[in-house]
Amino acid sequence: MTEEILDRAARARDAAPPPGDERYLAYCDALATRLDKRWDRVRAANDVDLARAGGLPDALADRLRVGDAHREQLVALAGEVGRALPAATRPSEPLAATGRMRVRRIPKPLGVLLMIYEARPTVTVEGALLPVAVGNVAILRGGTEMAATNAALGAVVAEAAEAAGLPDGMVQVLTDGDRALVRQLLRRHDAIDALVPRGSPALIEHCRTASTIPVIASGGGVNHLYVDASADLDLAARIALDSKLAEPTACNTLELVLAHADVAEPLARRLVAAGIGLARPYTLRLDAGLAGLVPGGPGAEVRVLGPHDDGREFLDRTLGLRAVAGLDEAVGHIRRHGSRHTEGVVATRPEVIDGFLRAVDAAALVVNGSLRLHDGPTMRLGPEISISTGRLHVRGPVGLTALLTYSWAIEGNATLRGEGAR
Repeated sequence: MTEEILDRAARARDAAPPPGDERYLAYCDALATRLDKRWDRVRAANDVDLARAGGLPDALADRLRVGDAHREQLVALAGEVGRALPAATRPSEPLAATGRMRVRRIPKPLGVLLMIYEARPTVTVEGALLPVAVGNVAILRGGTEMAATNAALGAVVAEAAEAAGLPDGMVQVLTDGDRALVRQLLRRHDAIDALVPRGSPALIEHCRTASTIPVIASGGGVNHLYVDASADLDLAARIALDSKLAEPTACNTLELVLAHADVAEPLARRLVAAGIGLARPYTLRLDAGLAGLVPGGPGAEVRVLGPHDDGREFLDRTLGLRAVAGLDEAVGHIRRHGSRHTEGVVATRPEVIDGFLRAVDAAALVVNGSLRLHDGPTMRLGPEISISTGRLHVRGPVGLTALLTYSWAIEGNATLRGEGAR
């Protein structure tokens, strides 16, 4: 099985058109059209997976479920990728160089990418779209709980690739639940050029340690918001709730507010009061010093925040708040417990903002705004496949250009080096 998968991938890599070829734009269009037409089949397959996975926690079931909103989102994504392709895949202008020599960069695909992820069917389409649109071969292996959905999506992707004239095997959506297959693929650094895990910190760490394939990975989303004593507390409450409740399980979601001790109690009261206007209630975990002072409200249940909640992704509608003495203590907490994904500060004093930006190390640092701003399209960087917390190759949104490498094209025009040194 492993050799068959990798042989197909190698043949597709060798037969693939270069980045910028018109067939990739045709593929984006074909995928958008077929997702729209075949969505009923995808929904029916998803119903099978949901029935099999009865008893899943609500957060995981929400990740697994697809609806019409997902169809619209994915169709729109295919259009965005198509529009971004010309700029992403265009060779660079010649660079000035010595004498008659000119140098430019020619975009090349990374090669064969293996994506391993959990119960998010939308990732299947993202993985079949962004890497492939710039010439990569994609091997996609989602969680076993979404096998039927993935089979349906795989059929849609295969139709689109064939219609666009891309080689067989350019995208392989694996539905075999045998974990031995994954272990074998992770050992094949000779045939796989990059590994893109998406999911829990445990999954990402397993991929890092079980394989020597270069990894483009997001860390866990243990993200914080430091609220300084100088902050506008009404704004801070709005930022905190927007950073958490719109998409509680996303990697750029807020988990813990670190509030200056002078404003921690009034901020907690504002967060409770804001729960009244919410469509669904949420849980606010307060440290022991605050929990006895701030009662819950109609939309916000108050519980005690424990030591075990530090460095934790709640993965539901739960937000923590801990009082700190100031910026230094907040930075120390973030360094111990953060995942270097997205960290934010709410303050009006420039010295606090500058101190936060200098001291905190993360893929994105947000000042006086929602942590959810850490997103490729929102940042006007174009569509993304993930957010990387690594330091090499790419950090932050992993867009189309991050899925490319480059060859240097040197136009010598009879320029020699070292002539006469014989």
